[in-house]
Amino acid sequence: MKLDSHHIDALSSLTDSKGIIREEDKVSYLTEWRKRWPGESPLLLAPGTTEEVAHIVRYCHQHGIGITPQGGNTGLVGGQMPHGEILISLKRLRQVRDVSPLNNAMTLEAGVTLSEAQSAAKEVERLFPLSIGAEGTCQIGGVISTNAGGVNVIRYGNTRDLVLGLEAVMPNGEIWHGLKALRKDNTGYDLKHLLIGAEGTLGIVTAATLKLFPQPREMVTAFAALPTAHAAVDLMALMQDRTGGLATSFELMSQQLVNLVSTQFENLKSPLETQAPWYALMEFSAGTASGLRGVIEDVLSGAFEKDLLLDATIAENETQSGQLWQLRHNAAPAMASDPASAVKCDISVPIHRIPVFLEMADEIVKAHTGHGRIIAFGHMGDGNIHYDVLGPEGADQSVFEAGRPALQRAIHDVVANLDGSISAEHGIGVLKREELKIRKSPTEMTMMQAIKQALDPKGIMNPGKLL
Repeated sequence: MKLDSHHIDALSSLTDSKGIIREEDKVSYLTEWRKRWPGESPLLLAPGTTEEVAHIVRYCHQHGIGITPQGGNTGLVGGQMPHGEILISLKRLRQVRDVSPLNNAMTLEAGVTLSEAQSAAKEVERLFPLSIGAEGTCQIGGVISTNAGGVNVIRYGNTRDLVLGLEAVMPNGEIWHGLKALRKDNTGYDLKHLLIGAEGTLGIVTAATLKLFPQPREMVTAFAALPTAHAAVDLMALMQDRTGGLATSFELMSQQLVNLVSTQFENLKSPLETQAPWYALMEFSAGTASGLRGVIEDVLSGAFEKDLLLDATIAENETQSGQLWQLRHNAAPAMASDPASAVKCDISVPIHRIPVFLEMADEIVKAHTGHGRIIAFGHMGDGNIHYDVLGPEGADQSVFEAGRPALQRAIHDVVANLDGSISAEHGIGVLKREELKIRKSPTEMTMMQAIKQALDPKGIMNPGKLL
């Protein structure tokens, strides 16, 4: 519905003056970094408490007013962009309510950034292991609502695996007080999992209780040049087996990606002189200082003898480790700096099928574009590959742009044939909403729609997203 001045005044009165986002500040909330889905909203609010969020949602429920919740505005599929709804920013919900090292848990409000959550854990000698490129900006409520993945899933799991309890405002304005810090609670449906990954379509997460872990006492970062993607699968299995599962991250990067990052960022270069079609960035951690580096050196030597790698280096200190990670974390900015159009696929397949996917998808790209530049990289340890295609250099980008939907569907067909997913960690949002109906079975879609109807019968929560 279109908001008249009466509704705008009534909603504005439900928060303090700091909670009304000024006209001159709106652009940063209504523009996402790819600039593909410009937002539009008659009213942007930033409530300061869970109770204020509840008052606003209750009013919207009574009057059928659509709501788009927003965290740090780092989403990649348009799920955080309003298209005529009011926008509720969670940025002012900033309290660290509790940190309990003895229970290995902490409770934070939704507007706390991921890096701040990591710091809160570190202050009590604990680790909150979720790590993604946007961790300085993204907020806890957003990473929960999108079930963010990141580089440490191989060891610690997705966001879903790190949440013990939630506080949320439901579509009717009621507050669900579900902030339990229990590892075991076998009392029926685990309701928090409905909201994790729901992209704000079933309610607004306002706080969360999260798992903590002991801080690693020794960490080793290695970078290796690999002959094939098949070798990467075998190398990861070998490293896991020989270290007893101490791999924290195993990131696969194509030569094209490393070259692109090195071109866009002059201070970021491969530490190896050896040129290879694939590279692996690996990190291992142990709870005690137990000679982990020596173990990694031995395993890499064995991998070299098995022809699983062409060359490798181990970071000597934390600074060198950070430089290696910059090669990986600057993948998205490097592609954003390239003037060509891009097809961006966030997919997952069973780990052992990654090489087959890459081979089949490469053939699809050649058939569709001729010389499209394939930029493949991602979280090898959990089967999540970011398979992106930049338009051919010097070619007519409008032609590539016109063929982008067909190319993406063809790549996703390969994913489906390999029992994979068209969205591994970025979500559905606007970008993949229509395709979801094709990729999910009728039974799955019916179940999801039934949940949506039961919790949000008026359809006010993030309309036009996901379902």
